[in-house]
Amino acid sequence: MLGILKRPIVVTTDINLNFVALAGVGLLSRLWGLTYPRAVVFDEVYYGQYISFYMKRIFFLDGSGPPLGHMLLALGGYLGGFDGNFLWNRIGAEYSSNVPVGALRLLPALAGALSVPMAYQIVSELNFSHCSAMGAALLMLIENALITQSRLILLESVLIFCNLLAVLSYLKFSNSQKHSPFSLSWWFWLILTGVSCSCAVGIKYTGVFTYLLLLSVAAVHAWHVIGDQTLSNVCVFCHLLARAVALLVIPIVIYLLFFYVHLILLYRSGPHDQIMSSAFQASLEGGLARITQGQPLEVAYGSQVTLKNVFGKPVPCWLHSHQNTYPMIYETGRGSSHQQQVTCYPFKDVNNWWIVKDPRRHQLVVNNPPRPVRHGDVVQLVHGLTTRFLNTHDVAAPLSPHSQEVSCYIDYNISMPAQNLWKLDIVNRESDTDIWKTILSEVRFVHMNTSAILKLSGAHLPDWGFRQLEVVGEKLSRGYHESMVWNVEEHRYGESQEQNERELELHSPTQVDIGRNLSFMARFLELQWRLLTLRSDDSEHKYSSTPLEWVTLDTNIVYWLHPRTSAQIHLLGNIVIWNSASLATVVYMLLFCWYLFRRRRNVHDLPEDCWLRWVLAGALCGGGWAVNYLPFFLMEKTLFLYHYLPALSFQIILLPVVLQHVRDHLCRSWLQRNVFSALIVAWYSSACHVFITLCPLTYGDKSLSASELKALRWKDSWDILIRKQ
Repeated sequence: MLGILKRPIVVTTDINLNFVALAGVGLLSRLWGLTYPRAVVFDEVYYGQYISFYMKRIFFLDGSGPPLGHMLLALGGYLGGFDGNFLWNRIGAEYSSNVPVGALRLLPALAGALSVPMAYQIVSELNFSHCSAMGAALLMLIENALITQSRLILLESVLIFCNLLAVLSYLKFSNSQKHSPFSLSWWFWLILTGVSCSCAVGIKYTGVFTYLLLLSVAAVHAWHVIGDQTLSNVCVFCHLLARAVALLVIPIVIYLLFFYVHLILLYRSGPHDQIMSSAFQASLEGGLARITQGQPLEVAYGSQVTLKNVFGKPVPCWLHSHQNTYPMIYETGRGSSHQQQVTCYPFKDVNNWWIVKDPRRHQLVVNNPPRPVRHGDVVQLVHGLTTRFLNTHDVAAPLSPHSQEVSCYIDYNISMPAQNLWKLDIVNRESDTDIWKTILSEVRFVHMNTSAILKLSGAHLPDWGFRQLEVVGEKLSRGYHESMVWNVEEHRYGESQEQNERELELHSPTQVDIGRNLSFMARFLELQWRLLTLRSDDSEHKYSSTPLEWVTLDTNIVYWLHPRTSAQIHLLGNIVIWNSASLATVVYMLLFCWYLFRRRRNVHDLPEDCWLRWVLAGALCGGGWAVNYLPFFLMEKTLFLYHYLPALSFQIILLPVVLQHVRDHLCRSWLQRNVFSALIVAWYSSACHVFITLCPLTYGDKSLSASELKALRWKDSWDILIRKQ
């Protein structure tokens, strides 16, 4: 022990200077002039809004994906001292002095910069040459579209970084498996693989494609471990358990953690509340929580309630009625009952109030003690202001002729008796004796006479219905849908039997205080469902494009135009790199199929270690391109060129791998290898030339004349910019 104290403690480490140098030039290319332009650039107008919401702790919902990416951008704003006070309403708007532009753009820039040495490391871990690794890093460094996207408040560069980090971590884990399984580094890289995959999914849902790819590769490797006869059964079980925990359990836990932090931060009511359920809204500070504070929990006979449709589409709305009646004859020539209209109204209104009545009694007030309404009870719903009963009968609905009309009954002294009894069906009940609860219970109203269910059809009524949404009676045999489900949002115990006093009561606040907090899992599941089912705006955009246009770079996006000069920023790729990467992918697939067929004939063109290295490179790089590109053909959403960048990053890494393979295994003679090497150098030089040529459009720091802009034009999409000159 004393001997140790007499000697100095020395720590040695290996530093890869290539990695450091690549990180340095990557940082220089992404961080140089980062605060320029000091104006809102393209999609910064959307992400900036979400950053402001985080700063003000206001709940929001973004259908583009989970919250990790937004939280990371908001972290930059928080560290930069941003208070959230900026109106993100126009592309090109000048940032005010309180907006820390550099801090907000720093994280995407760092992610883009570190992707350069990451490409170098991935090719090295695939056991290809140092020159190929440097070539992959150089291509990542000089790809103009990757630079542009990483210098703004956008998330693609962060997603690419997480994708590449996941692949690199798995490769390091796989290589550690051969030499030192269950070592500290083995555990570190395995767990980091799971963490990186979780982060990729947490930034955008498209990150799940890379995650599934790595799970597939890990499954194949695990299958080989199972077949390794040198390992004991206990050792094999430990291998499988470690992979299951690191690649399945840990990513799920971390993914839940993202939402936990998200919901902890955003505790105030915001503009997207209406999309969520009443229970979720009531859990937020302000908004519905302020309105519903002190409401009774249990619905009783005599309760005054508003009923919100759970489906919430096309817009959130409440069961509503007013004194106007259905027209005698519709525009189609069909007749109606001429009863009082019942609709679903997308705004809070006093005409949304209904009274839950016991059919066996005449009173419209709550007894003392209250008599709660339970699942299976038969009730009548009385409209609060007009005191008419909710009714349906065998008359076709105005816009849905195969469904029944729903109305508030008016006695015209004709042969049309009232049919106003409804059976309460609590959909999310735990037992058949459950009590109907405010906000928490999701209920259906089943008509006793016809078995029709009260349903929101979603169709907008004509002008005679004030463009409100149609409510119908739907036959039970036609299936279940959320549009048939309602929940009590606002609730009070009625105390006034007289109509005049009741109208005043409907406007007064409630008195009884009942706390109602959703668990984290309940809020997470609802938020997750809304994110997955929320339809994004699929309207055409002048810069939208199709996946086929991405591969050949037949499109670009004008991100920013200087208001006074001709300086501008474009999302425009390096055409040499894009086309070469696509060609390399085709070459890889052809060579792979050729080798596979010949191996089937027992002809081995490659040594076994080279073949396995070739297959793994294709699985991770070619597979990474495929899983991040092909799914877009199935997506019904507005697509842009930047959606292709994660797939492109895998193609770029595959490109030097294919070049090395062609040189080493297809060029037979010394002369052929030297000629091919010279062609590769010339090709890299041409890629660098294109990068330098497009730099004014990448950084936007140079004013371009009409002739200079025309010299850069090779697509018709540049016409608008030529005219601007």
